[in-house]
Amino acid sequence: MTLAFRALALSLTVICTTCLITNEPARAQSSLVTDISSHLISVTSDFTGTELLLFGAIQYEDDDFGQGQGDVLVVVRGPEKDVIVRRKERVAGIWINTDAVEFSRVPSFYALASNRPVEDIAPPDVLKRLRLGPSRLRFRANEPANISLPFEEAIVRQKAREDLYKDQAAAVYFLGDTLFRTTIAIPANVPVGDYIAEFYLFRDGELMSAQSSPLFIKKSGLGRTIFDFAQDYPALYGIAAIIVALFAGWLASIIYRKD
Repeated sequence: MTLAFRALALSLTVICTTCLITNEPARAQSSLVTDISSHLISVTSDFTGTELLLFGAIQYEDDDFGQGQGDVLVVVRGPEKDVIVRRKERVAGIWINTDAVEFSRVPSFYALASNRPVEDIAPPDVLKRLRLGPSRLRFRANEPANISLPFEEAIVRQKAREDLYKDQAAAVYFLGDTLFRTTIAIPANVPVGDYIAEFYLFRDGELMSAQSSPLFIKKSGLGRTIFDFAQDYPALYGIAAIIVALFAGWLASIIYRKD
């Protein structure tokens, strides 16, 4: 899914959700102006992780000003991949793979930051519809929900152990009545690809505004060259890796050979 389509889908979801959760007459609403510290993170051979700064401001309409700053949720997610989850069971004293479920469009990275626990910000149905929080991510599976749910929960647990899924409550800080900021840690094992940063403004459980910004995490330097070569020419990359391993072994035998 392209970033442009993802941004369009987010906008349509915001419009539909706003219509579903309120029957009040149309009125002036607050809006968001947002940005991130860098839209490109370069991953080099010595990359040890970094911190991404996300910030913005709430633009109040005259009718809204002074009624409270509202709640802000920030999400960084991507890239989406297909994942196969297998269950291991002990059979005749040997651990073997038994059941397996294939999921599509699984985010390789997902981080949520909010100014307070999300359960206190919006109703459960709205949080589920917008997939706000690792526990509310729902993946497409080749099995019914009653079968795939335990495998889906296993994905979330494993990603959380790898520091790739995180839920940070009380991590969005307000600077005055309008400005806010938060930081999200990008670990060293973060997958490269296209990401998206999403900003949501809630007030009294109602979604008021949303914004999104693209984010790219790319390999650079020699690592980028090797990565591109491996992706574009996998057979040649495998042959080259074997040749390099053989040469390294021969060279080591020459250096450490005993007379």
